[in-house]
Amino acid sequence: MPWHFLNPAFNPLTKFAPPAAFRKPVEATYQLAFFRFSPLDGDRYVLSNQAGEYLVLPRSILSSFIRHKLSSADPYYSRLRHRHFLFDASSNLGKALLANKVRTKAKRLENFTSLHIMVVSLRCEHSCPYCQVSRQSEDRSAFDMTEDTAAKAVALVFRSPSPSIKIEFQGGEPLLNFELIRYVVGRAEQINLSEQRDLQFVITTNLAVVDDAILEFCSLHDILISTSLDGPADLHNSNRPRPGRNSYELAVAGIEKARKVLGHERVSALMTTTKTSLSMGRQIIDEYVRLQFPGIFLRPLSPYGFAVKTKSYAAYDVDRWLDFYFDGLEYIIDLNRRGLPFKELYASTILTKMLTPFEPGYVDLMSPAGIGISAVVYNYDGDVYASDEARMLAEMGDKTFRIGNVHDNSYHEIFASDALLDPIEQSFAGSAPMCSECAFEPYCGSDPVFHMATQRDFVGLKTRSAFCHRNMTIFKRLISLMEDSPMVRELFLQWAN
Repeated sequence: MPWHFLNPAFNPLTKFAPPAAFRKPVEATYQLAFFRFSPLDGDRYVLSNQAGEYLVLPRSILSSFIRHKLSSADPYYSRLRHRHFLFDASSNLGKALLANKVRTKAKRLENFTSLHIMVVSLRCEHSCPYCQVSRQSEDRSAFDMTEDTAAKAVALVFRSPSPSIKIEFQGGEPLLNFELIRYVVGRAEQINLSEQRDLQFVITTNLAVVDDAILEFCSLHDILISTSLDGPADLHNSNRPRPGRNSYELAVAGIEKARKVLGHERVSALMTTTKTSLSMGRQIIDEYVRLQFPGIFLRPLSPYGFAVKTKSYAAYDVDRWLDFYFDGLEYIIDLNRRGLPFKELYASTILTKMLTPFEPGYVDLMSPAGIGISAVVYNYDGDVYASDEARMLAEMGDKTFRIGNVHDNSYHEIFASDALLDPIEQSFAGSAPMCSECAFEPYCGSDPVFHMATQRDFVGLKTRSAFCHRNMTIFKRLISLMEDSPMVRELFLQWAN
């Protein structure tokens, strides 16, 4: 809970006078900054300030601190001052430093949308039961984006004020409409001759249909490749069926071929956790290590598309996934302890928020919500969605987060639409019930799309939110690991930086 519930005198947002029992004693020599606190485990509490810096305190120290009875000779006193939880006569620059850190965290809002996802085709030759997209069969060209739609989408892309623009091609399988990718890359590069943005392209592909000509084009235009790899051959082929039952063999061959042409670091992979994956966490990690990836994102299923229709999303609950995740994280820490550098990428993203003044830009963990602000999706038919998950929700018949169409709406009409602004305003974590009191709010997000899909509400009841339960549990475990092991803290500092 936030300290100002106990001492509202120092909360600039309140107009109420503090009860006499909580008024600052005359002899107090320090001023409390704004902070929140939540239980961690046992007798320990986590405190976080507006910049996301945290400290772990015993309950007795927290009580003394709040009541202005903590001695300046106490070792915790200097830690609290250093992290801007208190200000005294010797911390003249403290408020200015804290304000600068808060500005740094919020700088992404100034740049607005940098990630622009273009769904160039819904066609796919895989038939993954957990797919979060309503895919179409390979010969349904009616579900391909046209050049006219692509041209209008690219024009909107460059209306963004962001100095960095990333265009990511998705599907279905985007390589089934590779000629349109050629067109978009050429058109974007031509516009950028005058725009002079930091322009980057990514193709998200299963690599089953990649060939030398495609890779040569990617090399010529510095295009990154992101693919799917769910684990060892049996697991991957089971999770991602296709004609020939060889999706794993094609993926691994495609990874090796792409690395030779583009460079090792320009090919990344993502896994998705199915029910079968839950008992294979360490084997999945070993597969990523064997293929020399620098890390792995242990990713749960999301409640969209075929993942819901085939009941894959309901195959396991959040607690079973957390057991899987923490076992994998423990194994990865042990690999590092034995001298093998390897990251868990979701933890790395969270740790960047916890341990640095920078915002990594992960859409699900942003407040205000990252929908529209950090990423936007242009569907094959020209519809514009506030996020990739919003597009997936629309494929299930719910177009709550459809914010316009490239053929019908201007940039202003799309990005100032109520369909975008309402969920951002309502789900702002800093004012959402329970979130506003939580010490972990600086590291979390609100994810209005997830809560609309699961609770039919932008905010969601947090006590029933799988999103909240999953992330709160991870935040606590990461902090506990750092508090209890200097080796883990040093490792996590490396991951964060």
